[in-house]
Amino acid sequence: MAGARGRSGENSFAPNYLNLLPFSLAWHIEIGEEPAVPIAHLTKRVVQDIPHPEAGQVFYYDDHLRGFGLRVGRRSKAFFCEAMVSRRTVRVTIGRFPVCRPEHARRAALGLLGQMAEGINPNAARKATAAKSITLKEAFDGFFADKPKLSPNTVPNYRRTIDVYLADWQRRPISEITRQMVMARHRKIGEERGETTANNVMRHLRSIYNHTSAVVGELPSNPVEILSQARAWTSETRRRTSIDEAALPRWYQAVLAQDERVRDFLLVALFTGMRRSEIATLRWEFVDLAGATLTVPRTKNGDPLVLPLSSFLLRLLRCRQLAASASPWVFPSPGKSGHIEEPKSATTRVAEASGVSFTVHDLRRTFITIAESQDIPAYTLKRLLNHRTSGDVTGGYIVISTDRLRAPVEKIAARIERLINASSAQSDRAA
Repeated sequence: MAGARGRSGENSFAPNYLNLLPFSLAWHIEIGEEPAVPIAHLTKRVVQDIPHPEAGQVFYYDDHLRGFGLRVGRRSKAFFCEAMVSRRTVRVTIGRFPVCRPEHARRAALGLLGQMAEGINPNAARKATAAKSITLKEAFDGFFADKPKLSPNTVPNYRRTIDVYLADWQRRPISEITRQMVMARHRKIGEERGETTANNVMRHLRSIYNHTSAVVGELPSNPVEILSQARAWTSETRRRTSIDEAALPRWYQAVLAQDERVRDFLLVALFTGMRRSEIATLRWEFVDLAGATLTVPRTKNGDPLVLPLSSFLLRLLRCRQLAASASPWVFPSPGKSGHIEEPKSATTRVAEASGVSFTVHDLRRTFITIAESQDIPAYTLKRLLNHRTSGDVTGGYIVISTDRLRAPVEKIAARIERLINASSAQSDRAA
């Protein structure tokens, strides 16, 4: 066995197990920080007899074809080739032994090394080819798999985009979606379903396309960019409706006439300003009646929210818990999810009975409007609504504890109760 000169300049010898191999193995030790790298003529017999290391990996380089080698791990052996491309070392896996034989791997290495000599990175080429063959549905599925902590509202919104508005594109390779297709589909959705829906669908597509290009392999430029370049995004008028204070008693009386589950759902929305999905997915494990708090572990912006409960809501939730079934949901439902989803039929009944047209999100705006009228500090209101203070340096330094929110929450709830009771008394006198 030939020796090799180590960093110290003294001769060193191969480990004892190499003496047992039926072939002569020389050593090459790089000068510098690189570890010793074995070199061997990689034939079938040589590859078979190379032992697996107890830990890590060992790289064997072929002494006949420069850049061709074998990577040996604890359980596998794989052929590879490597060379400099654009001043960077690029290593390309060819195949695993014994499925991939040395003679086949050597021929493949010759072709790959030729490409790298011309400045082509085979790994990048493979990724680009793989990315171009991915269908739109696979791209959406990959997006969800890579982002398991998406908010509960985001996933169904994206699913609706692929299942409803882009259903006929599901099997199409994502790389074949053109700018003209995007323009036409955006216009069609806008005419049939509304401008806001059209914009949201294309925002989802843009996000999926960018994610796929970044993770799987570089794709052509994002076709959704045409909407910005052609200034084709449609203007959206933000809904600004809320329930007027004078209409609250009529709305409240109609709510009281509903079944207790819907009644309490709508009252929680009014007295907290929480989003519909946050209330619908509220579990009893996140309601602390002893500490008078309510926790939303996953919100729209990803930040958890801990809210103190006003006296009104504490009474409401105590009554609900006393009458609660074995369901873990505060607002259970016999549906597939086990909890209430979208109480559209209930809101329709309340609107018809009270003459007050509203959505659940209007109750959030009503809460904000009443809170602002009570001179609640802006940063406190943002915390109650779980709005981030992006770009606000001062807001990033302010820490508002749950206890500090108790007084503002009670003040807002008291105002809502006064509005309802005063107007209810007027309604009783009028009757």
